[in-house]
Amino acid sequence: MVNKAIRDLALYGVRCGLITKDDIPFVINRLLDEMHMDAYTEPTEEVETDLEKILHVLLEEACRKGIIPESIVYQDLFDTKLMGILTPFPREVIATFQKLHAKNPEKATDWYYTLSCDTDYIRRYRIQKDMRWKTMTKYGEMDITINLSKPEKDPKAIAAAKNMPQSGYPKCMLCRENEGYAGRVNHPARQNHRIIPLEIAGNHWFFQYSPYVYYNEHCIVFNGQHVPMKIDRNAFEKMFDFIDFLPHYFVGSNADLPIVGGSILSHDHFQGGRYTFAMEKAEIETQVVCAEFADVQMGIVKWPMSVIRISHADKTRLIDCADMILKKWRAYTDEEAFVFAETDGEAHNTITPIARKRNGNYELDLVLRNNITTKEHPLGVYHPHSHLHHIKKENIGLIEVMGLAVLPARLKEEMQLLHAAILSGADLEADEKIKSHAQWAKTFLQKYDTITEENLDSIIQEEIGLVFAEVLEDAGVYKRTEAGQAAFLRFLAHCGATI
Repeated sequence: MVNKAIRDLALYGVRCGLITKDDIPFVINRLLDEMHMDAYTEPTEEVETDLEKILHVLLEEACRKGIIPESIVYQDLFDTKLMGILTPFPREVIATFQKLHAKNPEKATDWYYTLSCDTDYIRRYRIQKDMRWKTMTKYGEMDITINLSKPEKDPKAIAAAKNMPQSGYPKCMLCRENEGYAGRVNHPARQNHRIIPLEIAGNHWFFQYSPYVYYNEHCIVFNGQHVPMKIDRNAFEKMFDFIDFLPHYFVGSNADLPIVGGSILSHDHFQGGRYTFAMEKAEIETQVVCAEFADVQMGIVKWPMSVIRISHADKTRLIDCADMILKKWRAYTDEEAFVFAETDGEAHNTITPIARKRNGNYELDLVLRNNITTKEHPLGVYHPHSHLHHIKKENIGLIEVMGLAVLPARLKEEMQLLHAAILSGADLEADEKIKSHAQWAKTFLQKYDTITEENLDSIIQEEIGLVFAEVLEDAGVYKRTEAGQAAFLRFLAHCGATI
């Protein structure tokens, strides 16, 4: 079985174009070495083409031999090492991408994304486990996902990571030094990872795909230097440089402050991809004209968060306008609207920007953010409030801002238990795992005349999607009320814009 799996993995590499037939003996010998084998017999059985099944055989044998412990963390480190044997050198990947990009940027990303999947850097068989659905809300059709593709660390790996000495290499998960890195129990292996160099605002940057693929061709664009994120004029310039490089992609940035920012603020980066989010489909509901930038299309987007959309054929003109709005927002205080630029020397105002090209124009969505906290809302005033934490408690980052909920894996089991409890008529408060959902469920069940085994799952999914819309409303600085929108217009007036 092991000989067969080794042969099948080599043939998989040939089929995917990772290696050639001439490479097969060399690759088989490399795989034998990793499996602690010194001989190989050519198998006669039918070839297995499913990568997950092939790797499963090799992982089972590695565990049986004691090459690795029986732990998902060590198995991921080991199978990445095996896939690294099949993965072309960086220079080969870069050369192919650049050749394709010179002719057609879309064909270049098509090839590179397929490569990232074929090398198992993007584990397609895990991504397929994620739960995904859409929910229609008053703001459009939101994307809802329950993330099941990130494996849970087992106690053995957690203990090993705790006892490991701290390493400063690579400095973070985004540093270019991750390419080819063997990994450790507290840092993923990346032997099968390849990155594409590009020039952004005159500096060395890199482009890669996210291994977790929250949406189609989910990519990360990161600085070649380990420098912190900062939203400023230069950030807008960098985003549009990327849009010029890959005009069929969007690109956005998490905000640069805690609570309203992303999980990695220490390394300058953006996220992008080839996907149309609900926010992009949302229309401008209040058009405004800015005296200083009368030639720039500007307006408030019909969205639960506070979004200013600006558009112009000249990206420099658009960057000038965005920079003006950002600077005004950084320093803006409106006590009546509970907007404070700073308290006790701590800055609160920032922006989540998203850039794209649409109908020949450059377009930029500027989402106003504020990270102030109070005793009533210790996690943030403009953050999901406590009554929604049973669904979403985590920070609202770029992806959620655009209308895609990334919900915790715990919800899969909790919704199954809730489903069973509702149908059986059980006390929803009695089970600790679903107790937090009880009041929510009692409220939404009143909306439906008929609850059955057949329709309950879709009802629960629908209601989760509606909760996500509320989550975004909580994260919005200016509420969707008459008073909230009046306060929004006050800020735009401060920028010199009027209806």
